[in-house]
Amino acid sequence: MTGVAGTVGLIVNPAAGKDIRRLVARGRFVADDEKINTVTRILSGLSAVGVKRVLAMPDSLSITSVAASKGPDDIEVELLDTQSVGKESDSTNAARVMIERGAVCLITLGGDGTNRAVALAGVTVPMVPVSTGTNNVFPKLVEGTTAGLAAGVVATGVVDVAAVTTLKPMLQVHVDGTLRDLALIDVAISKQPYLGARAIWDVDQIKELFVSGVYPSSIGMASIAASLPVGSDGGLHVTLGTGGIVVSSPVTPGMFSDVPVAKWSALPFDQPVAVSLTSGTIAVDGERSLVIHPNERAEVTLVRNGPRVVNIDQALAEAGRAGAFVR
Repeated sequence: MTGVAGTVGLIVNPAAGKDIRRLVARGRFVADDEKINTVTRILSGLSAVGVKRVLAMPDSLSITSVAASKGPDDIEVELLDTQSVGKESDSTNAARVMIERGAVCLITLGGDGTNRAVALAGVTVPMVPVSTGTNNVFPKLVEGTTAGLAAGVVATGVVDVAAVTTLKPMLQVHVDGTLRDLALIDVAISKQPYLGARAIWDVDQIKELFVSGVYPSSIGMASIAASLPVGSDGGLHVTLGTGGIVVSSPVTPGMFSDVPVAKWSALPFDQPVAVSLTSGTIAVDGERSLVIHPNERAEVTLVRNGPRVVNIDQALAEAGRAGAFVR
């Protein structure tokens, strides 16, 4: 692992969990005060295992700086000199700078979209994703203290990174042969011809769905694949429509939809699959990001080299066996 031992990057998305799905569904709302408290507990966990330096993304609500003022005194929290414009590029740019400046582990607070933005930076160091978003298939609900501890034992070299992390798959979206976007969980092909509010929840507009894996506890478009009677947990290509079966899926938090599925098939690695729709929009990890024009050819490819994610239970168990908490 390259970088500076003990240096952790911290990315907090202030907008996570505040999109339109709070109005059309029953999505969890994570208040700013709770985000501050979570970051404060993360810093305490990092400090407890010897992390002395944190590189943090500045945010429009000063969540990280307020948390740092309340956190332990023996840890330096440096806000990066990067722009905060309220877009996903904030997270992408911050992640790239953090790696350049020696971060050996990243902690993210957000949802699937936040972590996707970090993945767009080509991050290869381990990540500890903490859920504060809407669908939260990629990040998990975890206590900030233990998230900080897990990131800390990875960053300080207490545990073997290969033994306590998993390389996640992801989906690449190419248009006319050019890589245009990626998704960690799902790519949904919508008949809606414009981006609009970006967040998707209306399955009547979805024509096709690509998922990087079958995630049984997922919320959102990925829950459609998880509702199918499949015998594998690998990637799937799902075509919505009549002539097949109907599944009941939680496509938004707390709300179920009856989804007609015409057919589905395994999505093999490294083999581009053409999008059948010739005009519409492409949504990645729950948000529309691209418009498909009639003269364009879109393809989706499942690849193995996604982000490397820390298994918190494994990391803390390994650290305990190594005596990391003995005083």
